[in-house]
Amino acid sequence: MQSWQVGKVRVSKIVEMEVAGGTRFILPDATKEACLPIDWLQPHFMTPEGRLIMSIHALVIETPDRRIVVDTCIGNDKLRENPNWTNLQKPFLEDMAAAGFPVDSIDTVMCTHLHVDHVGWNTMLVDGKWEPTFKNARYLMATPEFDYWRDQDTDAESRVIFEDSVQPVFDAGLVDFVTTTHQICPEVSLKPTHGHTPGHVSVMIESEGERAMITGDFVHHPCQMAHTEWCASVDYDPTESKATRDRVFAELADEPVLIIGTHFAGITAGHLKRDGDVYRLEV
Repeated sequence: MQSWQVGKVRVSKIVEMEVAGGTRFILPDATKEACLPIDWLQPHFMTPEGRLIMSIHALVIETPDRRIVVDTCIGNDKLRENPNWTNLQKPFLEDMAAAGFPVDSIDTVMCTHLHVDHVGWNTMLVDGKWEPTFKNARYLMATPEFDYWRDQDTDAESRVIFEDSVQPVFDAGLVDFVTTTHQICPEVSLKPTHGHTPGHVSVMIESEGERAMITGDFVHHPCQMAHTEWCASVDYDPTESKATRDRVFAELADEPVLIIGTHFAGITAGHLKRDGDVYRLEV
C-alpha cells in the first residue's frame, strides 16, 4: 500500500485495479504515436511501447479526527456496459481492512463526482439488495453534481449507476449535500474543477504548511499535463474541461503541492513542473 504524509494528514491508496492499454476509449487523442515522445511518462505511466497505464483506486485521508474515503471505485456485483467492469469480484474491502481501514471505521465518503468508477463501493449487495457499504459515514456530494445525475432519465446506464450506487445511500439518510468549495474539516476542503462533470470537485489538503491535491477526473492521466487539450470522451463540457486544466496547472506549477492522481498508476503522486509551454509531473 502506498501512502503519503502531508503535515499531520496521511493519504493512503487502496487499489481496485490497474491496467496498461485499453485507454483509448477514455482519452481518444492519446495514441501510442502521440504519447511516445512524452518520454517522462515512462516508466510509471506508460509502457515502452506507448501503452498508457491507469489505475482505479480509492484514497483514504486520515486527519487527527477524521477518516475520509475519496471515491469508491467500481464495486462488486454491478452490471455495467463495460464488460471489464461488470460483475466484479474484487477483494477491495478486504484490502481496505488489511490496510487498517475496516468499513466501520470510515466516517466520511467524499465523491468527487458521480461517474461509474467513483461511486461503486458506495453500496454493496446484501441479500439481493443494495445497501450502504460505509454505514457509519456521511456521504458528501456536491449539490449540482447530484442534481444533474438525479435528473438523467434518457441515459439507461447512468440511471442504473445512480439507482444501485447513489440512491440507496440517499434513501438511507446518509447523504450530505455540499457546495463545491466546502470545508470538510480544518485540513481538507473542496476545489471546484468543473468540466468533466457539472459539479466535479478536487480535494485539497493542507496541514502544518504542507499541501496536496487529490485530482479527481479533471485530469485522468499525466499525459494531459503535456496536452491540456486532450479531453476525455466522457467530459460533460470539453471546453470547460480544458480551461480547468489550464487554470489549475498554471496555479499549481512549480508550487510545493503534492499532486495525487485519482487514476495515476504506479507511483501515483508527484509535483507539477513547467516544461516549456506545457507541464510535466516530476516524481
